[in-house]
Amino acid sequence: MRLPNPLYRVYERRLASSLPENGIPRHIGVILDGNRRWARSLGATASAGHQRGADKITELLTWSEEVGVEVVTLWMLSTDNLSRSPEELAQLLEIIQDAVERLAATGRWRLQVMGALELLPEPAAEALRGAQERTRDVAGLHVNVAIGYGGRREIADAVRSMLRQHAGNGTSLEDLADSFDVEHIAEHLYTKGQPDPDLVIRTSGEQRLGGFLLWQSAHSEFYFCEAYWPDFRRVDFLRALRAYAARERRLGR
Repeated sequence: MRLPNPLYRVYERRLASSLPENGIPRHIGVILDGNRRWARSLGATASAGHQRGADKITELLTWSEEVGVEVVTLWMLSTDNLSRSPEELAQLLEIIQDAVERLAATGRWRLQVMGALELLPEPAAEALRGAQERTRDVAGLHVNVAIGYGGRREIADAVRSMLRQHAGNGTSLEDLADSFDVEHIAEHLYTKGQPDPDLVIRTSGEQRLGGFLLWQSAHSEFYFCEAYWPDFRRVDFLRALRAYAARERRLGR
């Protein structure tokens, strides 16, 4: 529903004021989907869509800050995306690297890069690590940027990390098997020490996770938005929060 601008602003303010303070998610995961389809609908190039999507991120983080969200996880590049054509992938990586460096340059948010950076060209991986390091001491909103990320790979990495740790401590496989608990996995995930996502938003009308935060989203609420990511508006964000606040979260109980 597209409202005339004055009505849109009134509706947006009403949405914002209707959100209960105790109904704001601590951690929101966002699948930034639909950049290429947005570009195609306008007869533009895929890189134009990726760039418009990258430019939208600052708005999302600002909206999140305004309502009191503590952690935002952005899925910017999946491991599956790495199989795209070399030309498109090179352009996409350049856009992502520039976007992350611009986020770091604001000094507003603490960035954490998560994913298989070893699968990326080393100059891009090094630039992303540098952006993360420059924001290490920033207080405020914690922003995970998932690049070269896949949920199955994250779990496999967590298991490998756990096995290496126990091997280093001299734990036998038999002893590990006897004492193994799900928390052992959680302690080695990319998001260790963070609250699990309360809400996961996916844009572009697709109603699937595609491997995003597979372990962490066991009790998450999901919100699927029809808008392509470059068209995602504050009112769409507020609608997602309203839907979240209206749900009864039983957490498996």
